[in-house]
Amino acid sequence: MRRIRYSVAMSLDGYIAGPNGEYDWIEVDPATGAEYFKSFYAQFDTALMGRKSYEQAGGGVSPLTTYVFSRTLRPGKHGEVTVLGTDALERVAALREAPGKDIWLWGGGELFGSLAEAGLVDTVEIGVIPVLLGAGRKVMAGCSRRVKLVPRAPEIQLPGHTLLVYDVQKS
Repeated sequence: MRRIRYSVAMSLDGYIAGPNGEYDWIEVDPATGAEYFKSFYAQFDTALMGRKSYEQAGGGVSPLTTYVFSRTLRPGKHGEVTVLGTDALERVAALREAPGKDIWLWGGGELFGSLAEAGLVDTVEIGVIPVLLGAGRKVMAGCSRRVKLVPRAPEIQLPGHTLLVYDVQKS
């Protein structure tokens, strides 16, 4: 079974986007970041995005097969992405069972909450960026049940950032 991995950059005070949805605070040295991101992206063939993250990113996560969760966009194929509607959780559960690489849960905190609530998240990976934003979108939202996390060592490191990796303990 494929793993769904919530992998996200977070400010030290717990935000994944600034007050206006901005990501300009995420700074990575191009020289050291290139090898990290090459190794990182090679682990996935599918991405899951919330509508806000999709719109702020200006599209899907090419070349990954991208699914967008939305209550306002029309479900179906939209160019390079597929928008999921009311059957989203069932579709994600089916994706986990299909052959392929891991699935990247690429923002946001509300989508994480929905999938964690349904027991569909396998790993939480947080790259802590050394900056304080003071406000913005929280790293995790919308999950009303307790989710037990078990720490493990990261497989790859990004210089200048702290990477926290946890497996979700299934009950």
